[in-house]
Amino acid sequence: MRKHLLLVLLACARVGAEETAAPPPLRSPCDLAFRPDGQQLAVSDFTARVVVLVEVAASKVVSQIPVEGRPAGLAWYPDGSRLLVAEHGASAVAEIDPASGKAVRRLKVGLRPSGLALVPERRLLLVANSESNSVSAVDLESGTEKARIGVLREPLFLAVTPSLALVGNLLPEERPGDMGQAAAVSLIDLEKLVRIEDVRLPPGSTNVRQLAVGPGGRWAYVAHTVGRTMVPTTQLERGWVNTNALSVIDLEGRKHHATVLLDHLMEGAADPWGLAASRDGRELWISLAGVHQVARVNLAGLHELMEGKLPDNHRLAQATPGTESIWLRIKRDPKERADLVNDLAALASADLIRRTPLGGKGPRGIDLAGDGKTLAVALYYSGAVVLLEAETGKVKGRIELEPHREPDLARTGEAIFHDATYCFQHWLSCSTCHPNARVDGMSWDLLNDGMGNPKNTRSLLWSHKTPPTMSLGVRETMEEATKAGFVHIQFHQPEEATLRAVEAYLRSLEPEPSPHRVAGGELSPAARKGQALFESPETGCSKCHPAPLYTDLKTYDVGTRGALDRTAEFDTPTIIELYRTGPYLHDGSAATLREVLVDRNAKDQHGKTSNLSPEDIEALIAYMLSL
Repeated sequence: MRKHLLLVLLACARVGAEETAAPPPLRSPCDLAFRPDGQQLAVSDFTARVVVLVEVAASKVVSQIPVEGRPAGLAWYPDGSRLLVAEHGASAVAEIDPASGKAVRRLKVGLRPSGLALVPERRLLLVANSESNSVSAVDLESGTEKARIGVLREPLFLAVTPSLALVGNLLPEERPGDMGQAAAVSLIDLEKLVRIEDVRLPPGSTNVRQLAVGPGGRWAYVAHTVGRTMVPTTQLERGWVNTNALSVIDLEGRKHHATVLLDHLMEGAADPWGLAASRDGRELWISLAGVHQVARVNLAGLHELMEGKLPDNHRLAQATPGTESIWLRIKRDPKERADLVNDLAALASADLIRRTPLGGKGPRGIDLAGDGKTLAVALYYSGAVVLLEAETGKVKGRIELEPHREPDLARTGEAIFHDATYCFQHWLSCSTCHPNARVDGMSWDLLNDGMGNPKNTRSLLWSHKTPPTMSLGVRETMEEATKAGFVHIQFHQPEEATLRAVEAYLRSLEPEPSPHRVAGGELSPAARKGQALFESPETGCSKCHPAPLYTDLKTYDVGTRGALDRTAEFDTPTIIELYRTGPYLHDGSAATLREVLVDRNAKDQHGKTSNLSPEDIEALIAYMLSL
């Protein structure tokens, strides 16, 4: 009897444990890297917080290694003995022994590290600190940081030559009204460990993702988007509003060489992300995250045509009545190369691009095996990695990351938010203008208050808590704004299930810690002084921006009306995560908080700041940036 009772109790205990056990994690492969010998593939799983090692020949997972924070960028030692993993959120890079599956040491770097690049001949590791706007240069012998080099804005990925590092800055730094506003690629001298140049991309460029360097270090390539921000969204078709691009950088001259579009005339290649170049520099593969494809670009042919080497007997060498190909124009005058950024047909007309569906959602990280035969692509929203024959694009293997769980409503909404196939002709996704559901640093003419008065992109963080939405408060709720975005920007009539999912995703967003906080997440002494000023009745800042939402949900005339505006009253935005939402004001006309508090506040309508000393202004800024 006692034995029977004991068995019953044990069975009940097992059932209870199964009922209360944590569900499997969501699987989100974001980056991957072949071991130098090509036998293993390392995959960083951002949401499961593990690094997955795959046996390539068998398409089989052999180990899953837990890390601190969320794993992002990866880099192998040249002999394959160690694997380096950026621990996003842990301010560290883990050095992992793949044989034991354990971290042998952790290298401290900046806040939220993302991309990694190894410089073996210098025993140097470079780390893109996405929220510190910096690159850490780590000495691999000692494990210490030799230098921290400031770059521009939200560096995500790097590429290197023996003497240079290239850093892709996700977003532009200038205000939208500046001529030529665009993101840039920063160049770092690896001998002196200093930033020596910022190579500006074409006007409207943003969302700079991965980079690649060709053999010999002469050419570099970078994927990004190009927005035509002054064109109203009624002109979405044929790329008039947004296009998706590959830029070529001349490293010898340290300048932008050309930008070609990955789109077709009637179909966008939304949200290019990862790059992988062949060792001979003749081919380049690009993951197109928004349309779930991989593009193969014939680099050898591209460079020949960009140099004007169009054969006389080539079909593109013959001008047709009323028009002529861009390549014929470049043959006549190399300066015409600058117009490639406006030609949707350039690559396709010359048979320089092939786009292949991947059978999964959200391709991001991409890598080519050392022998050039196998291409690996991480499918972020499918929780899988696909292996392709590089030559044909044929799928030769698929690795599901297990165990996994079915996506909940918020995860489904996140996938939709990043999916450009909901958009007419696939030119953009929600995330194109709101990377990470935040800002792209641009101003767009979205027709919420008529045509011809662009407004600054706003973060969607807490949009459900801080109605109304939009700078003029024209959408009463986040839910109304979500539907309007699909209808009036993407020209898509969403189903109710689609809307509920995206709304759930937006509600799930939480603020990330500011890089302006000190150890332990505390306010710095300057920020504490600034908090007292912010909350004082003398400045009145907290009257309109009271905690915890840091907005009173009202509209005001604060003296910031511009020449194109039809009203002087604008919604009071939350200032949570202010450190990452510049440029500021409804039209993005203030590049810095100093401009907001001083240059654009002469009449003290935007807080009483005219009587503050320069030290007080700096303290106030320090506090606002820490939120």
